[in-house]
Amino acid sequence: MNAAKIPSPVNEPVFPYAPGSRERGELKQALKDLSGRQIEIPVVIGGKEIRTGKTVDAVMPHCHRHVLAKVHQAGPEEVAGAIKAARDARREWSSWSLADRAAVFLKAADLLATRWRAMVNAATMLGQSKTAFQAEIDAACELIDFWRFNVHYAERIYAEQPLSPPGGATWNALDYRGLEGFVYAISPFNFTSIGGNLSTAPAIMGSTVIWKPAATAAYSNYLLFRLLQEAGLPPGVINFVPGPAAVISERLLADRHLGGIHFTGSTEVFQTLWKQVAANLTSYADYPRLVGETGGKDFILAHASADVDALATGIVRGAFEYQGQKCSAASRAYVPESLWPKLRDRVLGLLADVRVGDPADFRNFMAAVIDRKSFDKIKGYIEGAKNDPKAKLLFGGECDDADGYFVHPTLIQVEDPAYRTMCEEIFGPVLSLYVYPDKKWKETLELVDRTSPYALTGAVFSQDRAVLAEASAALRYAAGNFYLNDKPTGAVVGQQPFGGGRASGTNDKAGSLLNLIRWTSARAVKENFVPPRDPWYPFMAEA
Repeated sequence: MNAAKIPSPVNEPVFPYAPGSRERGELKQALKDLSGRQIEIPVVIGGKEIRTGKTVDAVMPHCHRHVLAKVHQAGPEEVAGAIKAARDARREWSSWSLADRAAVFLKAADLLATRWRAMVNAATMLGQSKTAFQAEIDAACELIDFWRFNVHYAERIYAEQPLSPPGGATWNALDYRGLEGFVYAISPFNFTSIGGNLSTAPAIMGSTVIWKPAATAAYSNYLLFRLLQEAGLPPGVINFVPGPAAVISERLLADRHLGGIHFTGSTEVFQTLWKQVAANLTSYADYPRLVGETGGKDFILAHASADVDALATGIVRGAFEYQGQKCSAASRAYVPESLWPKLRDRVLGLLADVRVGDPADFRNFMAAVIDRKSFDKIKGYIEGAKNDPKAKLLFGGECDDADGYFVHPTLIQVEDPAYRTMCEEIFGPVLSLYVYPDKKWKETLELVDRTSPYALTGAVFSQDRAVLAEASAALRYAAGNFYLNDKPTGAVVGQQPFGGGRASGTNDKAGSLLNLIRWTSARAVKENFVPPRDPWYPFMAEA
């Protein structure tokens, strides 16, 4: 397999799930099958399933009395076992050729594209309350793309080799080694594909991994782990370790062999992890690689020349799909006075047609937020705005947790662009909007740039090319993913590598070569075929 060329990737087509389609029927059946039975999810270390007896429930956010799974929780003993398993597996895994490692993930991609597709999508819908289309984009297409594109990026990295001088006496090479220590992958609830990518990107490059999934995504993530096993991933290369974050992190970050952290989650948690690593720095065998994609307060900025229909669609899709629970979701908007009356009517009209409910009902545009903690946080922001004369609730505001954690799409107009809902990350279906005087376009550009500590995604709508260029220059560091006349969500692997700077993370661009290169430690190798046989140089000879 060493000489095999990895196939050139193309993006996986997104199925539409139209009435009468084959994929719709298969997904409906998978939803019925999975919701009709409760499973146990073990800790998996070195390929061995461990049932600790200490479990937490994985429930449907849209029907929180319905338990999908009992998830066994790892403790200190299991974490220590995962470290050993990762270290033991590294010796063989790192010696595999890239082609052989790639074959595992290419097979995983093909399995997910075919007979695992409906099941993983259904698990994402049930466990994370995504609609069919949102699950298809995330759990199927994006992860298939991650696996196919990442092995392609790895091949490109391996192909980068130093110069060997003409004549053949010296042969130079770069040996791309996996990290010497294990990688700690910490994945969030909101994207099934992120769990699959955080755990496998380091593995593609020859590293071994300890994967801690979010408790609220353990259901779908466990299916991904089983899929990887079927694809031929050797035991111990990735160890599946659900459990209390504090317990797991304390043990892993104190270990001498921590090689890196691959993280998606809150800014506060990532900063805490960074501080813990810094405190332990002198005890590590190597400098750990820290890669994190964290928070956002993503913006939509409209110019007076914007297309109102495109802008309204960008607002509704960008802010409210998947209940705003995307790192990239629009959370603040800036609209000129001249456009506002027409835009307001258009957006309110669209929101009036948004249905909220069980994602298994394909007529619904939105479902439930992920859990009680999120529900209470979002509700707190909404109630605060309702009772504040500086804010005006234009739409929504209903919060109902009787059966599921439902928060309806909420639009808040503010008088003060520094109002808290314009500045603080909410991570829910709440969009705050500020109407600015048309003549203050330049001042609004500055306002957008300085309002938030984050810099993940942003969008500018205008039909004037000079305006787009001006905004792009003024907001160059305000977003790692910058969209012109499009919503600030929906990055596609291979097309829009994803990640932001400032408080939004290390900007190592998931879905690109830039991320993969963080998980290898290169060794420069020089071989001299005809080495010199005496130490003297010509300049030393007498004239």
